[in-house]
Amino acid sequence: MVAPASVRGAATSVTGITGSCLCGAVRCEATGPAGPMMHCHCRTCRKAHGTAFSTIVPVAKPGFRWTAGEHLLAHFESSPGKRRWFCSRCGSQLVSIRDSREEVVLRAGCIDDGQVGPPVAHGWVESVPAWDRIADDLPRFARGLPGAPAVEE
Repeated sequence: MVAPASVRGAATSVTGITGSCLCGAVRCEATGPAGPMMHCHCRTCRKAHGTAFSTIVPVAKPGFRWTAGEHLLAHFESSPGKRRWFCSRCGSQLVSIRDSREEVVLRAGCIDDGQVGPPVAHGWVESVPAWDRIADDLPRFARGLPGAPAVEE
C-alpha cells in the first residue's frame, strides 16, 4: 500500500520534545523535525513493550541527545543494526536507533513534553494478534510503516 500524502507529509517541526524513563533517571530531548507519530504492531515491538503495539515518533538523529542518566542506558539488538535503548534501573524502553538511518525512534509513552501527534497510521498490521482489534479508522499498512525500511521493526 502506498502511504497517502497526508501520512507521508505528517512530520512537524518542533521546538523541543523532552522524555524520561519511569524512574526519571534517564532523560532525553529532541529538537527539529519530528513525526509522523504512528502505531507499530510488529512482533518485536509487541514483545519488547509487552503491549498490543508501540506508538512511535521518529526524530532527526542530529537533534537528539541524552540529558541525564546516560550511564544507566542499556540496549538490546532486536534485529541486525537496530538497538532498543532502555533504562537499566527501571526497564523503560525509550528509543530505538538503526545504524543505517539518520533518525531516532522515540517511544511516545516516554514523552513528557512537546507537541507531537496525533497518530496518523498503523503499521505491521499483519502482525496484530488474534485477541486485539484496531478500533479506529487510521490508515493501515500490512508490512512496515510509511517511510520506514521494509524490514520488521
